Amino acid sequence: MQTQTETIKLRDGTRIPWIGFGTGTALSRKDCTETTKLALTRGFSHFDTAQSYKNEEYLGAALEGVPRSQLYITTKLMKFDWAGGQTVEDTLRVSLKKLKTDFVDLFLIHVPIDHIDKPGQLKDVWKQMCDVKKKGLTRSIGVSNFNVRYLKEILADGLEVPVVNQIEFHPFIYNGSKALLDFHAEHGIVTESYGGLSPIIPKRQGDEAEIPAREKLMKVLDKFAASRSTAAQEVSQNQMLLKWLQYTGTIAVTTSSKESRIDEYLATGSLPDFTPEELSEFNAAIEGVHFRCFKVFDYMDE
Repeated sequence: MQTQTETIKLRDGTRIPWIGFGTGTALSRKDCTETTKLALTRGFSHFDTAQSYKNEEYLGAALEGVPRSQLYITTKLMKFDWAGGQTVEDTLRVSLKKLKTDFVDLFLIHVPIDHIDKPGQLKDVWKQMCDVKKKGLTRSIGVSNFNVRYLKEILADGLEVPVVNQIEFHPFIYNGSKALLDFHAEHGIVTESYGGLSPIIPKRQGDEAEIPAREKLMKVLDKFAASRSTAAQEVSQNQMLLKWLQYTGTIAVTTSSKESRIDEYLATGSLPDFTPEELSEFNAAIEGVHFRCFKVFDYMDE
């Protein structure tokens, strides 16, 4: 069993474990209690959920009794009745009750296009995010699935800068995300990844063709994994993808219901970093490729 020790410092001075256990995708709208307990017992301390996943209460049940200081909990704001007078604080307090905690460590706006029905709505929602932080209901605030345009919109009035932007991020997104990554770097926003292991999947759901350049990247990952494998520990393609995320300073959110896979994820942090030669070979394998696995967020390429 591994214990999470590697962290990334955020612009507000707090620290976040570099890898988190996600309760979306396969676990969304499901009872994730036992799976979360497994991740907890194997060494995870960073847990990522969302109001739209409809499983916050299960995460709360799984974490109940664990000292709060040993946990890092993220949840995300979904679309709410802004026009009808509902507030960000109203929704967060419901989440806190389900999660059985007085505060979350990180609260994100999940999807910007959920909050653009009226002019100025997105900026008002961000102002309310700043307000719930001031009240101590969350230690940090950030966003998810924001492109540069939406980031500029919430920052136009000089409000607090989000500490993270959680986006689909993996090697096949990297080359097409330069403008967004440069904006993150300029403003001290840490990139947080979901879908970081997507290149492992042969095809995007609904597509006939394989993901471009996948075979070339898999050969490189196999080579890197073999060079780090020992008789006691076999290193996988998954770990090499996660190691690349860590190398780029990215927070990784991933998940599994398998104990062996969970252990594998947690062991990634202690693997040797990429050498300059390996990084050059890796970059050559993904050169000219831009492929988004989550079609619903195609606006990210604007």
